[in-house]
Amino acid sequence: MAVILSSWTENYGDPSENKSLLAQFKAAAVAIASDEKIALLGAIQSLFEGSMYTFVFLWTPALSSNDEEIPHGFIFATFMLASMLGSSIASRLLANSSPKAESYMQVVFSVSAVSLLLPIVTNFFVEPSKVRGGGISFSGSIQLLGFCAFEACVGIFWPSIMKMRSQYIPEEARSTIMNFFRIPLNIFVCVVLYNVNAFPITIMFGMCSIFLFVACILQWRLMVIADKTKIEEYSYPNRASEVEPLSI
Repeated sequence: MAVILSSWTENYGDPSENKSLLAQFKAAAVAIASDEKIALLGAIQSLFEGSMYTFVFLWTPALSSNDEEIPHGFIFATFMLASMLGSSIASRLLANSSPKAESYMQVVFSVSAVSLLLPIVTNFFVEPSKVRGGGISFSGSIQLLGFCAFEACVGIFWPSIMKMRSQYIPEEARSTIMNFFRIPLNIFVCVVLYNVNAFPITIMFGMCSIFLFVACILQWRLMVIADKTKIEEYSYPNRASEVEPLSI
């Protein structure tokens, strides 16, 4: 420790890159407005994260709608196992050149949306338990399977979205651009959680499912634009070198 303190100097970074917070967000706004792929990717992540954070506060009342005694520790461990399984699947998918993240993430968002529709489906088609207390009900068991599928999708989502972020968002402005999208995301989550008792739980899950379906559509749009860009770069290889890089 003494050798380190006496021989190593502090690395303060490049002084030319020190910008005010306003300048950083202005540059992020310019980058988002100038590249549709960045805007789509930010919207996709915000929609999925908004649904995920809302789900965290909804799964307990969904599984114990009639004051059932549910094993929270076991269920949470099951969720973590499903998420770990999803991450393992993502690592195998990303290790291959096909299918690409832009393609299979459409399936992931679709499965996520359907899984969060199960509380609505069971509310209409499965007769609720008339016995207060007791263990988890039949409809709760069905919802639990759907929630595990959603957690597996969460496990696939994180490494896949990071892969796409590294492809489409400039590294020097990546954190600022993503924080630009997290501001409305955090405001939305706070508003939803503050008014969570004002709406039926089925409405909340329906809203999350709609968000995920929209994310699926935006993911399809991102794939189309990315493929079109690659075709143009392949057809006109000199065009990419003529375009000046975005100054952030």
